[in-house]
This record gives sequence, C-alpha cells and structure tokens, in this order.
Amino acid sequence: MGFDEEWGRLRIEAAERMASGTATPSTVVTAPPSVEVDPLEEAREAVRERLADFRGRVVFVPLDEAGGLWAAELGGLDWICAFSGEEELARFAEARGEGGQEWTYRRVVGAGLLDELVPALDFPCGVAWNVAGPEGAVFPPVRGIVPDAAALDGQVAA
Repeated sequence: MGFDEEWGRLRIEAAERMASGTATPSTVVTAPPSVEVDPLEEAREAVRERLADFRGRVVFVPLDEAGGLWAAELGGLDWICAFSGEEELARFAEARGEGGQEWTYRRVVGAGLLDELVPALDFPCGVAWNVAGPEGAVFPPVRGIVPDAAALDGQVAA
C-alpha cells in the first residue's frame, strides 16, 4: 500500500471515530495555531546559531611574518582572519593572489579568540571568519560577541 492509500485509510478511520463519538482527545489531531514569523527575530536567531557554531569550533588563524595572528584593517577596525579549515584558508590566499605562497597558521578555539584574545589587545578588533567564501561572517567587538569590557558598545573600565 502506498502513502496516498495509507493516508486516505487513516483519514477515513479518523472521520468514522469522530462520527461515532469514539474519538478521544489523544486521537484528534488539530492544526497548530498560525504563528506569525518575525523576520528580524529569525535573522537574530540565525546570527546566534552562527556565533555558537564559531565559538565551538577549532579554527585556523594564519600567522604574520612576526609569528602573530594575521589581521587585516577594514573600515577603521582590525579583523583577525579565521578559517574553518585549510581549504577555506587556501581560497583566501587565492583571492589575495598569494595561492602559491605557504601560509603558516595556528589552530585556536573560536571562543578563545572572542573571549580571551580580543580583550587582551590594546585596540578594538573583530574576527572575520571564512571571508573569501560564500559562508563568510564577521564578529565585531560588540556586546554579546566579546566580553563587555572589550566591546565598543560596552562599559568602559574606570
């Protein structure tokens, strides 16, 4: 018996139970109430999920000539570049025209970058993740992403 036949049989049996009065609340299925989706809240949830994913990952951060974490300046803010893996780092190198160059990197837990490294810097800095790929994201130094003391919109220590 195919799905359509089985579904039809179940509907007929349910209708018969309702008509005979033998249906119990546990066998009655009602449609869920119509829920209006707030697109802004949906977007916020997507950002929270993306941030949680980043925080729980081990990411690859290229090193500069001095052995420090490689960062780029954009929009008046420094950004530590982090990548999900070697493939994403290679895509970034290709986009910069440096695909033939060897890139050394350090593996770091995403939460460590946001919770420990960014606050330790003496300048505001965000994290750019997989910036050369279609799934890139940026995590600016703001409350909810980095500790309040390191956030540009956080409380300034006295």
